[in-house]
Amino acid sequence: MANFGKREKLSPRYVGPYEIIERVGLVAYRLSLPMELRGIHDVFHVSSLKKSFGDQGPIVVDPSHIQLQPNMSYEEWPVQIIEIIDWKDHELRNRKIPLVKVLSNMEATWEREDSMRARNPHMFVS
Repeated sequence: MANFGKREKLSPRYVGPYEIIERVGLVAYRLSLPMELRGIHDVFHVSSLKKSFGDQGPIVVDPSHIQLQPNMSYEEWPVQIIEIIDWKDHELRNRKIPLVKVLSNMEATWEREDSMRARNPHMFVS
């Protein structure tokens, strides 16, 4: 469910997960909300909801396994790539960037083909 509190840069975008009690109409669902949210209407449009992937719990990263970049950032990789769904080229004015649609155990996303080849060379035939 979308977060409707303060809109700050680092505030969470969604809260929950909450159980769906019933479908209300074609594009709305009634949720079982906790008592802390009793002042909020319990019916939400599907655009305000996001699929939950079970109880993931807090994400704890072992700092000894992180490779920090010079700008003090790091990359997280998909846990498991199930299949490559599709390829397409993103056309710019003077070049094309090949993209690969990947179905992981989290979500399907479009990623640059060159970065996917670098991380997962075993998934590509040529």
